[in-house]
Parts: sequence; C-alpha cells; structure tokens
Amino acid sequence: MSTKGGVTALTRRNYRLASDVDKPRSTGIVNEKLLSDYLHHVFPSTKQGPTVASLRKPLGFQDLGSHLEKLLAEGEAPEALRDPFAEGRLGPQPVVLDHTSGFEGLLFVDDDLLGVIGHSNFSSIRATTCVFKGKWAYEVLISSQGLMQIGWCTLSCRFNQEEGVGDTPDSYAYDGNRVRKWNVTTTNYGKSWAAGDIVSCLIDLDEGTITFCLNGQSLGTAFGGIKTGPGVAYFPAISLSFKESVAFNFGSRPLRYPADGYLPLQDPPTADLLKAHRLLGCIKNVLSTSIDAQDEKLLEKDSAAWRLHGEPTVLIALAHIFNHFAPLMCKVYLVEDVLMNFLLGILEGGGSVDEHPLIQQLLDLFWLLMEDHEVNECLKQLMMSLLRAYRFSPIIPDLGFQIHYLRLTTAILRHEKSRKYLLNNVLFDVLRSVVFFYIKTPLRVKEAGLEELIPTTWWPTHFDKECELDLLVLQGKDEREPKDESSDERLRRRAYERGCQRLKKRIEVVEDLQVQILKLLLNNKDKTTGEASRYIFLNKFRKFLQENASNRGQHPTALCPPEYMVCFLHRLITAVRSSWDEGSRKFPSSLSSEDAYVPPQLFYNGKVDYFDLQRLGGLLSHLKKTLKDDLASKANIVIDPAEIQAASMDDLDEDEESGAAQRPFGAAAMGGALARPSWLSSPTLGRANRFLSTAAVSLMTPRRPLSQPEKVKVRTLAVEQRTEEDIEGSHGNDGLLLGRPQEEPDQPIADKSLLEIVDGIVMMYNLSVHQQLGKMVVVADEVHEYAVALKDTEEKIARCPARRADILEELHKSQKVFAEKLNHLSRRLAWINATIYSKEKMLDVYWLLCVCIRTIEHADNTASLFAFTPEFYLNVAMNAYSALKNYFSPANSMDELPGYEETLTQLAAILAKHFADPRIVGTDIKDSLMQALASYVCYPQSLRAVERIPEEQRVAMMRNLLAPYEQRPWAQTNWILVRLWRGCGFGYRYTRLPHLLKTKPEDANLPSLQRDLSIASFQKPCPSLLLQRHMAELLSLDKDMAASFLNSVLNQLNWAFSEFIGMIQEIQQAAERPERNFVDTRQLKVCATCFDLSVSLLRVLEMTVSLVPEIFLDWTRPSAELLLRRLAQLLNQVLNRVTAEKNLFDRVVNLRLPGLESVDHYPILVAVTGILVRVLVDGDAQGTSRAASVLLSDPCFQLHSIQHLLGEPGDSSGSSAACRPAAAAPLAPAAAGSSSERKHFSLHAYADYISLEEKQKVEDMLEFLTEESKQAAASTAPTSEEDLCPICYAHSISAVFRPCSHKSCKACINQHLMNNKDCFFCKATITGVEDYSKPPPS
Repeated sequence: MSTKGGVTALTRRNYRLASDVDKPRSTGIVNEKLLSDYLHHVFPSTKQGPTVASLRKPLGFQDLGSHLEKLLAEGEAPEALRDPFAEGRLGPQPVVLDHTSGFEGLLFVDDDLLGVIGHSNFSSIRATTCVFKGKWAYEVLISSQGLMQIGWCTLSCRFNQEEGVGDTPDSYAYDGNRVRKWNVTTTNYGKSWAAGDIVSCLIDLDEGTITFCLNGQSLGTAFGGIKTGPGVAYFPAISLSFKESVAFNFGSRPLRYPADGYLPLQDPPTADLLKAHRLLGCIKNVLSTSIDAQDEKLLEKDSAAWRLHGEPTVLIALAHIFNHFAPLMCKVYLVEDVLMNFLLGILEGGGSVDEHPLIQQLLDLFWLLMEDHEVNECLKQLMMSLLRAYRFSPIIPDLGFQIHYLRLTTAILRHEKSRKYLLNNVLFDVLRSVVFFYIKTPLRVKEAGLEELIPTTWWPTHFDKECELDLLVLQGKDEREPKDESSDERLRRRAYERGCQRLKKRIEVVEDLQVQILKLLLNNKDKTTGEASRYIFLNKFRKFLQENASNRGQHPTALCPPEYMVCFLHRLITAVRSSWDEGSRKFPSSLSSEDAYVPPQLFYNGKVDYFDLQRLGGLLSHLKKTLKDDLASKANIVIDPAEIQAASMDDLDEDEESGAAQRPFGAAAMGGALARPSWLSSPTLGRANRFLSTAAVSLMTPRRPLSQPEKVKVRTLAVEQRTEEDIEGSHGNDGLLLGRPQEEPDQPIADKSLLEIVDGIVMMYNLSVHQQLGKMVVVADEVHEYAVALKDTEEKIARCPARRADILEELHKSQKVFAEKLNHLSRRLAWINATIYSKEKMLDVYWLLCVCIRTIEHADNTASLFAFTPEFYLNVAMNAYSALKNYFSPANSMDELPGYEETLTQLAAILAKHFADPRIVGTDIKDSLMQALASYVCYPQSLRAVERIPEEQRVAMMRNLLAPYEQRPWAQTNWILVRLWRGCGFGYRYTRLPHLLKTKPEDANLPSLQRDLSIASFQKPCPSLLLQRHMAELLSLDKDMAASFLNSVLNQLNWAFSEFIGMIQEIQQAAERPERNFVDTRQLKVCATCFDLSVSLLRVLEMTVSLVPEIFLDWTRPSAELLLRRLAQLLNQVLNRVTAEKNLFDRVVNLRLPGLESVDHYPILVAVTGILVRVLVDGDAQGTSRAASVLLSDPCFQLHSIQHLLGEPGDSSGSSAACRPAAAAPLAPAAAGSSSERKHFSLHAYADYISLEEKQKVEDMLEFLTEESKQAAASTAPTSEEDLCPICYAHSISAVFRPCSHKSCKACINQHLMNNKDCFFCKATITGVEDYSKPPPS
C-alpha cells in the first residue's frame, strides 16, 4: 500500500501480488463460494447464456485477471480484419488541420490542430485527410458568428486574402453570417448561425451532393452534381476573417449530430469503446451489489447509496477493473461517450446535487485506484467535454441541457481534491472556464422555444413609457407618464410580462447553479489537502485579468469575449457578496458587503499587481520616486532604492521595445504567439502554440525571441507564487493591508482575499463589461424603430383610399413584415432583459458604483497617496452611473435603488472635486471627469445632487470652472456653464432648435460618456440658480479672476467664429465650382463644432453680463472698459456676418449639408440679442449709456443688423436677406439665388420660443439705438486722419505710452499690454499709460 495525498492507495502491482501470494486468505471474511458468485455476478460473460451456479467454474482473485482479459476480448474483431484505411478516404489518422502546407494567410492553430482563429483579412486552411468515395461528415463548432465560409475543396484550389473556400470552381461553402452558399457564384441558403451553434458538413460522393445542417437540422441540399471521378478528392476546409474562430470535430470526439448513412472522417475507437462500456458495466455491478457475509448471499441495492467503505473484496475487484479502465479514461472520445454520459445518468433523477453523493464516492475511487497522471488527464478531458457540451447545446425552453451539464460540473467541483487539481491546472490554464458562467442569447427565437414560453408578444405603441430618450425630449417630456392603454393592449402587455417572468425563473435556475460553482471555488475552509481553493482561484483570477489587460490593443483575439465577462461579473458579485456576508455574520465588527470598499493601501504597498495600468498620478515608478517620503511618513513603507533604480531601467527597456508596435503586424503577433493566453484557443482546448503565416519570410524570424513572453514587471511576488499568508497575513503581518495610513480606520473590513477579488471585479467591469452593456441596448432600439414603423404603416393603411388596392396590398405586406420582426425582437428582448438588464443585474452594477465611490473617498483622504489609485476606479464610477441611467432604465427605475439620492450626491462631490484635481495627471481621465460632470448637470435629479454637496465644494468647483480657458480643454467647461444657464437666457428655453425638431440625434455609436452627453444636450433645460449665484459672487469679488476669465472667453469666441467663417468660405467655394464636389465630412463636422462653440461662448457671455453686469459697465473696475469694447467689437462682427444681405452664411445654411444641421440663424442671433438686451435695456441709465456709446463708436456697427432681428428693412446699405430655408439644396451655386424670394429672419416668427416681453425689449433696444445713433451722428465732429489711432484707425487717440510717448487708443494699448509689455513702435518697455486729449488749437 502507498499513501497519496493523505488517502490510502493500493497500486495495481500490489493488488496482483496479493491475489497471487495469499490465495486462500485474500477473500477476507468472504468464503470462496460466495466470492466466486460475487465475481461471476460482477464480471459476467457475454458469450454464454445464464447458467446454473453449481455448474459454473469457480472464480477467484487468482483467476480474475485472465478472466477479465478474456471478457474484454469477446466480440473484438481480429487484427487481420481491421482496415485502418476505409474505402473512399485518403490521409492519416487522426484527422487534423494541415498546418504545414494546407493554409493561406495568418492563422492561430490550437495544440490539438482542431481549433483555428483567423488573424488576417481572409485566411484559409484545410484538413489532412480527403475523401473520394462514399458518404462523409464532420462538424464545426462555431465560436464567433462573423464572416466564415465552411465546406469542402479539392487539392487544386488556390486561395488568397480575397478568395477563399467557395470562391473557386472546385470548392463549396456555406456562410451563415450572410446566409448564403458559395461556389464561384452565390445564392441565398440556410439560416444565420450564432456563436454556440454546430454546423454539420455532409458530402455524398456517390450521388454528388453536399448538404449542411445547423444544430442537427438539415438546411437542404446545397450543391448537386459536384465534380467526382478519378483524381478528384475533397478536403474539409474553411476560410475565416480576422478574429473569427471555430473548432473542428472530424471524429476525435463523438459527433453531436450524427447523420444516418454518413461516416465521420476519423474512425471512432470501436474496440476501446467496447472495452470501456463492458468495464463500466462491471463498475455498475459493483455499485449495485452488496455481500451479506452472514447469510452468505448477494444482495441487490440502489447504486446511489453505495459508499467506499474499504471492504477488501470490493476494492480488489475494483482494482482489477481500473487496471484496464484507467488507461482508457485518458482518451477524449471515451471520456465524453462513456464516462460523462454515465455521470450525467446518475444526476438524471433530479433533486439537488447534494442528494447524489455517488459522484463524490466515484471520484474518491478514481483518486484511489488510478495513477495521478491518469486521473489528472481524465478530469481534464471530462471538464473539457462538459464545457463543450454546455456551450454548444441548443437552447430549449426549460434550459434543460445547460442545467444538466452545470449540475455535473457542480458535483465534480464539490470533490475537494478534484476541485483543487482543476483550479491549479485546468480551469484557467487550459479551458475557457468563464464559459460555464455564460448564458448565450438565442438569435433564432423559434428554435429556442421562446414562442411556447412567451406565446403573447407586446411592444410599446404610445412611445412614451419605454421609448428612447431622444423621442422623449423631442416631445419635450421630462417624466415618463404612461398614457391610457386599451383593454386589448393591457391584456397583451400583462400576458407578455407573465411570459417574461416564466423565462426569468428558468434562467435563474441556471444562474443559481453558476453561483454555486463560484462559491465552491471561493471556499477558504478546505485546507486539509493543501492551500484553500479561494487562494488558488484568486491567483488564477488575477492572472486572467492580467491577460485581458495586457493584450488590450495588441492582440484583440486574446481577450475574453465581453459577453462572457458580463455574465461572469454578475455571478462573481453574487458569490463574493455571499462569502463576505457570511464572514461578517461571524465577526460583527467587520463591514457588511453593503458597505464594501477597497482600502487604499492595496494601491501602493505592492502586494497587488496592477500590470502597469495607469494610476491617477502617472506611472508607478514615477510615483515611487516622487512620493517615497510620503509613503514613509504616512504609511510606514520604505521604498528600496534598488527597486526604484530597477523600475527606472524597466521603463527604459519598455521605451526601447515600444518600437515593436511599429513593426509589421505579423512579426509582432509571431513574437508573442507562444505566450498568448488561453483565449486564443478553440472553445474547448488549450493554448495554441502554432502561428501559421504565408506572408514574407521575414515574419518567420522576428527580432524578439519566440521563447520570451511579453515583459511583465516583477513585484515582490509573482501572482502564482503568493500563499494564503501573503494574502491574509499572520501575526504582525497585515498581508494585503500592509501600510495602513493614519486616515484609514483601524477596523476589520472582510477577508483580505475578498478585497482583492472585489478589486478584480472593478477592473473587469472597466475592461469590457461596460462596453458590452452598451452594445446590447441595440435590441431595444430596434424594437422601438420597428414599432414606430408599424404604427406609421397602420396609419397609412387607415388613410389609404379603398380604390388604391395596389398600395393597400404593399402596405399590408409591410405591416406583416414589421409585425413578424417585432414578434421576434420582443421575445429576444425578453431574454436579454432577463439575462443582462434585470433588476438583480441593476443592483449588481449599483453595488459596484457604491464600492467605487467609497474606495475613492477613502483614497482621497490619504492626501498625496491618492495619486496611487488606479484610474479605472474613477472610470467605473462614471460608467456604472451612465449604465444605470441609460441602459437599465426605463425598465427598472433608478429611484427604487436603495440610498440612490445619497449615492448621487457622493458621486457629484467626487466629480466636482476631482475634475480639476492636481493629483490627477492623465489627460484621458481628466476629459472623462469633465464629460461626466457636464452630463451630470444636464438632468434635474443629478443637478440637484450637485447642489446638495457642501457649499465649500460647490464654490471650489465654480472657481475651477471659471479659471482662464487657455492651456486647458475649455470646451467642456464652457458646456457646463451653458447648461447651468440654459433656461434663463434670452429665447433659451428650447429643448431642441426649431429647425431640428424632426431630426433624430445620431448618438448610437458614440462612446458611453459622449453618448450620454449627446442625449443630455436634448434634455429639458434645468438651470441652477444656486450655482449661478456662486459664479456671480466669485466674479464680483475677485476682479483679477473675472478679467482673465472673460478675456479668455472673448479670445476663444474670436477664434471659434473666425474658424467657422473660414470654413464656410471653403465650403461655398467648393459649391461654386462647375464640377461635382464632395465636401469632406470631417471638415463639415469641424465647421459645425466651431459654430456650436461660438454659440455656447456667446451664451456664457450672456450669463456673465446678466449675473455680474458691473464687470463690463462699472468702469472703476480695471479692464471693464476694455472688456466692453472687445465685447462690442465681437458682437458687431457676428451680426454683420450673419445678417448681411445675401451673405455667405445664408448661402451655406441654404445648402443644408449633412453635418451642418445645427448651423442656423436662430441660435446665434438670439444669443447675441440676449447680450445686447441686457446691456442696453435691462441696466441702469449710466450703464446703458456707456454700452450704447461703445457699441456705436465701433466702426463695424450697422444699425440694419439690429433691424434685421425683427425682420425690418434696413437703410440704403441694404437689409439682410437671411432667410429660413424651407428645403435641402444640392451642393451648387444656385442655392443662394432663391434667397431673395424667401422671408427675412425675424424673431416674430418664433412665438413659441420668444416671449412677448422679450420681443418688446428688442423693439425698445432698436428704438433706443436708433435715437442714440442719430444723436451721435449729429454731435460727432469729423476726425482728421492724424487724430486716429495708428493701430486700428477706428478710434481717436486717447492714450500716451511712457516713457516713449507713442500714442494709440486705449482699447488697442490695453489689449496689447495683456500679452506684451513692449511698445508697438519702438519696442521699448512700457512703464505706464496716461490719458491723452488733443490740445485745443492755439
């Protein structure tokens, strides 16, 4: 006997010796007759029929070996009759992909030569075996649903990067992505495939036909009369585009959907199958038989109650069985066909997995009677078969297949020794174990049985409760108030909701099993056989995150698919919170999972590796150098100078190697081929170590050696080397929480291992989960679009006259198509809502948001050490809030979330404080914070949250927003200020511009925060009077800040409007050319952006002059007169450009080019009018007089520009011909010719947007300016040229420079001195400026 892992094990050699030496006594307490009966019962012969026990030859252990060998040889075909080369087939066995010569393009091929991933535009590969006669089949497991052509080809077919299988005469293919068949030409065929489907490729060379099946259902004969005869043989082949992946089954495993009469290309192991089934029958006999030694008889019993008690008779019998059975269980075909089906049969009776302890007993038996390498290989193949079966099983209404395989997986992982072996060596190293936590979404609703589960479909018909935000804002609605439903609609909706609940309950069964699996992996009490499962899982999970973080942007095929990540994240959150709360119940002083956060010391003590992910303060090596003193004083962490030096050298090495990204792509991929993660493998098998390339020879000799993986910075310990003590700590060792800062409370939080897993969950959300949540919203968008189209069609049918039968027929056809599509999409949406957007999933994302908020708050308390915090915590906080608002609503209301108002306020405080935090250096994260704050102030609920943060933080936020615009991204800052003002400005209460009411915002493809901003820009105005008051106080009290801020706004307005005018000149010139022209869409976008910026800057000026008019009108303040003159100059320029007769602005607006929809008269003229009304009408007498004087003294002022606002004709110089264009015009010069026939722009035309009071103020302003201009003209004496400013020639000389005595007007010198202290003329340094008045003539 020997001991293996703490369990007594009897080797096969010892068993055989025992049976030879101790013949009489080997039976123990069982006599020879009873033993013989027992062995004959367990090992019955199949040749002889039932015989009388007395006539049967006695059987003992000494004869059992030969008896078993004879038993296994019964029915086996003689060697001479075996034909290794079946008729009609040529090639080696086993059948694999030809990785030596039968491929084209760049490909990754798995170790087993059955899985393949495309790595170039259109790569092709064929198998090593061909067929020329008979009926043959193979299967392809679809891992991604993209562009692929699967089928057959001859040896003469030559493929390239543009032509693949099916594009040459003797090749035939099925393409489920485009639902077509290919043989040089292409026609419609079959159904669309999805990831998780199985395609069967059948060829009948006797009849000359090729057929394809999808998940066992025939798609019909695809090709007939194919070329056959001498010299013609067909290989299995595939062509696939970049990142697409499949796995082939030529017969190395049982075909999932065998077709009658068709043989797999690879022969099944018939002899081994026969042996395995007979041996399994013997095992079943052992399990169902017990020996009654007292009564000397055999008893039949329920095999489910069998236990491994160590009876010598039973153990020796089993040892003889396993002597033959164990080697067979190392073969994948036998494991899948024999062992997996046997174990599944044990669980078929239903009930919980705990009610079936037989599987635990069998696994004990495996570890007892099999060699370690045998049980290891058996378990690996068993898990691979289970994962493959789970992923590629069809979806049925009760999800029976998925539940079946997950139950067995759970049962296996309940076995401690098996679980630890699989965790250490298989689950994350060989398999895509994350697949076990994925629930795929059916593309074909009918096949998935959703029609039975949800017989009644429903979709919104009023478009006010579940419609997208863009439609809500088009209707000017802020809240979703349901309209009255008809009784029929109400019944349909309720029936649909009941169906959705039935579906959700069935999905929850699968999710519960997946959570059970993770709870087993998170077990930290199973320490009897070594390290606890949780710590093995933690290290593997961290390595999994590292693979996905490190390969981002370099090997996109190396990433875990985001749809898997979403499901894995939700199950992991549920399991972690369960383990967390279980621990908090044992230790009441620790935190519950509701209050979970990640302590800040994880970010700087080096115990957790963040794989060089960006920190808020920059690179980790830089932070260690610059903040080493803070680490020592605040956290008692001393950085070894040698470590800093090593980190610096690593940075240099990375800089040198960064050139690898610029090398040919093939070389880069080749260099990392061996080290790439398991995600580059097939759906089932291990790491691929072959990178196939038919590109240039230079790709085969990369500069970087093949044996070296991508460089990863070494920390104190590699991830795989960490132990429980390194993580949890021990006496005097805080483990992961080493270096607690003084600001951090000395309170137990939770098991430190759970803290790191939570940290990993946050990272996982940032890597790809949020992106996937945004992608799945498209189904709801499609439902809305088709519902709108159906309603529109029904309205047309109601209006269509009965005599137009032809039109009615077409409309009814469209109605039927839209209704069928909606039936399909509504059922599919029910599935997506249950698996991705359910209330429970929303609570998971909300919990993650709260974790990030609390983590950021605790890290912020550490002052300078906050810079060590990884950027992704802020990103996840912002993105999780965006997801809750945009993806989960309106099906689930955010208001129902626990503590939602408080959470909103906490997030508002973070955004307000950190968008201008000097500790944050990354430009991307700064931009994201600014965008998030801009989106935050657009919605009433979140804006109120900003107003609830402490006054000190609000004032600091406004001070940061009012910093000068130069040297920083000012556009978002300006946007925020505009949103705080919108709803208070002149004619600024609109939701969307008048001419854009019938257009839809194009925001579907924008990144999350930008899409949020796009939607937010069409929200109902919600100004903040409180924040406006803070702004007014700051600008009023801090005169220097007010001057620098307004000068920067005026500078940016000057730039933005000038750029806009320059661009529309180029557009107009292109339109006037006789040849057909296409304006670059990017140029149009930039042009529209400059226009929007000009309008928003004007609105900020309106806001400032309304809140703090004394900045411009109180000339006792420094720079007030200069600011007013600059403002007047810019306003006059804008008015003249926009209101002139038949001007450039009119012509370009009338072109109605796509991309320039926002460019129109209304937004910019109304913004200018608001400023003028405030300074000329609403102010006191002294202020209005000064404003009028400055405005009229500007040489660019033209009264007819003001008259144009009310549509009144101007003076002889001509009034503006600007008009309201009625329709889009082609890009041609004729567009401007019709403007004279159109009406003038007039504020009177916008009664819904301009109030009567506002119109009256404009009329008062026009009357006032008319009178002032007349008086100015009468009182102004002619000015000689000598008295004009020699710089601008627009104003009289009013200032003299000291000491050089040169002269100019005050406006010119004041503006010049803002940037330069040298004289215009002599370059002498100006020490002072004095007023100048021309002396009276003598």
